[in-house]
Amino acid sequence: MKLFINISRIFVGILFIFSGLIKANDPLGLSYKMQEFFEVWNIHWLDNYTLVFSIVMIAFEIVAGVAVLLGWRMKLFSWLLLLLIIFFTFLTGYAFLSDKIKECGCFGNCIPLTAGQSFAKDLLLLALIVFLFVNRNKIKPFLSNLNSQIILILTIIISFSIQWYVLQYLPFTDCLPYKVGVNIPEKMKVPPGAIPDSTVISFIYEKNGKQVEFTADKFPSDFDDSYKFIKRYDKLVRKGNAEPDIRDFSLVTLSGNDTTQQILQQPGYTIFVFAKELPDSNPPWNKEFSVIFSGKKMKNIPLYFITANAEQVEVYLGRNGFTMYDITILKCDATAIKTAARANPTLYLLKHGTIINKWSAAEFDNAILEISRLPVQE
Repeated sequence: MKLFINISRIFVGILFIFSGLIKANDPLGLSYKMQEFFEVWNIHWLDNYTLVFSIVMIAFEIVAGVAVLLGWRMKLFSWLLLLLIIFFTFLTGYAFLSDKIKECGCFGNCIPLTAGQSFAKDLLLLALIVFLFVNRNKIKPFLSNLNSQIILILTIIISFSIQWYVLQYLPFTDCLPYKVGVNIPEKMKVPPGAIPDSTVISFIYEKNGKQVEFTADKFPSDFDDSYKFIKRYDKLVRKGNAEPDIRDFSLVTLSGNDTTQQILQQPGYTIFVFAKELPDSNPPWNKEFSVIFSGKKMKNIPLYFITANAEQVEVYLGRNGFTMYDITILKCDATAIKTAARANPTLYLLKHGTIINKWSAAEFDNAILEISRLPVQE
């Protein structure tokens, strides 16, 4: 019995530490996953707090794992772990049974698990944690109380420090589709041999106060001017077996023209600045961006500001004397920007659609140095 208790304790502790550290590499990813759950449950008012929830939950997961390994205050942590795993099991079970959320983010983007795999993992952990909870009085501390407290305090500091760093300087390990070395146009293609989704064009018209839906090959026999057009859309007939790694990435001009392929296929170097939002006053990285702007002009490199809030960017550029001839604003879906840019803003250096490097605002000095070394483009 004692052997099985120790094996269970070590397994649970290591798994919680491992899971927490992987998520600590990208706390914004967990934050966005929480927002996905809140959207399904229609509780959007919590969206503004998801990053705080994410940071605290990740830190607690790591600390709880260390506490279990040390056997420290198991009466307290066995309760906390039990409540946490019940909560996790509810989330993964909901995702799996409702089929509304495909991935739960249990191990972040580095080890993607389906909702079913996450639910099975949590059921196993639930069984082990219930076993440890029942036998919590038999688990003795591995170290003295003082040494255990010192280790846990250091764990707390390390947990929050890691997350602070990656929120400022981008994740240590980039597990997203937009990693350095990736050719974006290639990642936007469906993998060879994959079967694409099968769709048909469906129309919705209104006649005599009622909406009528039909496909392009089955127009009503009495179709005439009495039918009022409402909308058209692509109706899914059969789901394919694969999707491209990069989806929903489109660059649209302020006049509404899709220029995605045109820009990504440009020869030579290109600079992207992804910005979800900009402050009303000048941001702390404003001086560095001005230097980057001067460098890109000297090297004749086009620079595009990619955002979901074009009006905000227009105000920022106008306030700092940048013209539309110098910098092009492109609109992009907010979800795509969240995936491409884990820091706000994030600067990309590309060459013919391939990501050469990328930097958060805290690393703009490094961007300035690398841009200064580039050749002048014709």
